[in-house]
Amino acid sequence: MDVYEKLREILDTHPTGAPKSAVFDKILRILFTPDEAAILLHMNFAPKPVEVIAAAAEMAVEEADRMLGAMADRTLVFSREKGGKRSYGLLPTVPGLFEYPFMQGKMTPELEKLGKLWDDYHSDGLGASIAGNPTPLIRVVPVEKSVDASLRVHPYEEVKNIIDNVDFIGLGPCACRISLRHCDKPTETCFFFDAPARFLVEKKCARQITREEAHAVLKRAEEAGLVHTSTNSADRASFICNCCRCCCIILKGRTKLDIASTFATSGFLAEVKSEDCTGCGICADERCPMGAIEMRDDLALVTAEKCIGCGLCVTACPAEALVLVRRSEPPQIPTANQEMLGKVLTEKGKLQKFTKLMKS
Repeated sequence: MDVYEKLREILDTHPTGAPKSAVFDKILRILFTPDEAAILLHMNFAPKPVEVIAAAAEMAVEEADRMLGAMADRTLVFSREKGGKRSYGLLPTVPGLFEYPFMQGKMTPELEKLGKLWDDYHSDGLGASIAGNPTPLIRVVPVEKSVDASLRVHPYEEVKNIIDNVDFIGLGPCACRISLRHCDKPTETCFFFDAPARFLVEKKCARQITREEAHAVLKRAEEAGLVHTSTNSADRASFICNCCRCCCIILKGRTKLDIASTFATSGFLAEVKSEDCTGCGICADERCPMGAIEMRDDLALVTAEKCIGCGLCVTACPAEALVLVRRSEPPQIPTANQEMLGKVLTEKGKLQKFTKLMKS
């Protein structure tokens, strides 16, 4: 077994996975030299001091730090400094190895090639690997103005509340739209929070912004018809993405691969007030990312099975004929991120391998 396949097997223990594919083998060989891949075999997804990694790899600390630092500068491994000491950890396929290199701002021939390969890999296993079995890692958060104030809304269902409960906000470009360029939606729309945000800001893949700036970006994303997605747990989120149907690695799991468990819907469902509908067709033609609304006899009709509860149709309806209502069977959101990850790993049969890796 060569070094790249060994690395793939390690990456595959993560909840998002790295399924075996000739396409992914090409990706790894572009991202890492054989020597770089070899040192990564002595790491896991938790940052370790460089001295520990060097000892495991039987390398001089200075050489290990040089190699890992170079990879961190290319955003291919995670790094942080604490107490004057630098630590490094593996990045998963998503979010990480796919997104971060595209967020550094300059498109190169190598990134052009990688963009096509990642898109091919999405169809060749990664899209299915990201999806839940059945618990998804990602969920939809409704557009705030689409939810009626009279409804009981949980804190984790409010995008404003997610923003207001983190310590550090980084705003970066959308790797999906940069790599594929299938639409003209805005690109500077991806939020990262706390430790990942600090890393991406340090590496100039994102810029630190205030809460007020974050709310303004959310408003622009909503106006552009982008879907809010975030971590599928009720505690502190690690990111908010603003997704389009044609480029987004998450939404394409449904729009392209037709995998229902790619992400969890919001706890809401669009409903038409037929007496108010004027038949303009904006909801069906311009706003619904899932094709869940169709016009029939000049009346908007919602297919509940396709609706993800994003609320984009509600905020764009000039007649205010669309509303979000609470689903009769809303998705069960895990209480905490650790609980969600443990559940996903168990369902995918990876818990034992992941636990063993993280103890190494």
